[in-house]
Parts: sequence; C-alpha cells; structure tokens
Amino acid sequence: MPQIIDILREEHHNIEKLLLVLERELGVFNRAERPDYHVVRSVIEYFQDYPDRCHHPKEDIIFEKLKTRDPIAAASVGDLEAEHESGSKRLGRVARTVESILADREILRQTVDEIIRDFIDHERQHMAMEEHVLFPAAVKVLLPQDWAEISAKLTTRKDPLDTALEDKYRLLRDLILQWEQEAELERTQRSYAPSS
Repeated sequence: MPQIIDILREEHHNIEKLLLVLERELGVFNRAERPDYHVVRSVIEYFQDYPDRCHHPKEDIIFEKLKTRDPIAAASVGDLEAEHESGSKRLGRVARTVESILADREILRQTVDEIIRDFIDHERQHMAMEEHVLFPAAVKVLLPQDWAEISAKLTTRKDPLDTALEDKYRLLRDLILQWEQEAELERTQRSYAPSS
C-alpha cells in the first residue's frame, strides 16, 4: 500500500473524529442547550484550513494520475474537484449559520440541524466513496513512478490534529482524546459489570 494512501486514510479518521464532535455539539443544540461554540468554531476552522489546503490537493493529484492511467476507473469516481468544492460550500453554510446564531439572528432550530447534518452526511459519503472507489482504483493501476511523482508534489505540512502543534487545534485534540478515554472507560466498566 502506498504511504500516501495510508496518510489519507489516517486523515479521514481524524476528519471523522471532528464530524463526531460536531454531531455531539449539534445534539446539545437540538436539546435547546448551549453548545460549546468555541469547539464548534474550532472544528469549522479546521475544515476551512486543513482539508482544502492539504488533504484535498493530495487526493486531486492522485485522481489526475488515475485519469491518465485509467479514464474508466476515474469516471467511476466522478468529478472529485466538484465534490471538494461542494463540500467547501456546505462548510461555508455551516459557518454562516453558526455566526448567525452567535449574532442572535433568528433561525429555526430545524434549519440549523438540516444545514449541519447535510454537511456531516455529505462529508461521510464523500470519504466513503474515496475509501471504496478512488483509493482502490489508484492502488490497482498507478505505477511506482506515479506514486514517486505524487510524493514529490506533496506538501510536507502535517495534519494539525495529529501533531497538535498549532495551538488553535490543541483544544479539539484534547477534547477528542478525553471523549475517547471516557468511551473506553465506559466500555471497560460495562464488560466488568455483573450480569443479572
């Protein structure tokens, strides 16, 4: 397996963690409680920063190589660039919606839910397509020199969620780690609970 595919899958794993964070905060909002808007904004900033600047360009480079090597396989992926653009537009709607809430503009709770859920659902569908269609097709047809050319073009910027080097993402990383520890503790306690 080419290293870049492993990196992209790890980045998808990180993106899924953030989608779960957003989903949790949306659940708080839907219960008519106040979500942690600092966390929500941090998630939005992450999506505005890393995927569009670093993650998607990697996928786009792979897709361009795939189109050259196997146009039929590439056609099964669809228009990847348009998909990425569509995701950015959905994210823009999420950001504007959150800013409207914080500015005390009237907006229906159901509308907020639909906009944020639309973003989450489409991100998951998009990643699933890449995992099940794009990545396997690329691994199957791209040659070692293709992977070498792809690697040469890639930026060396690391995912800030992995490295936690950027302070603005440290809160998100800590929150995700805390939730993972809590979930693990809960699973452990359930497995040791006496059965009735």
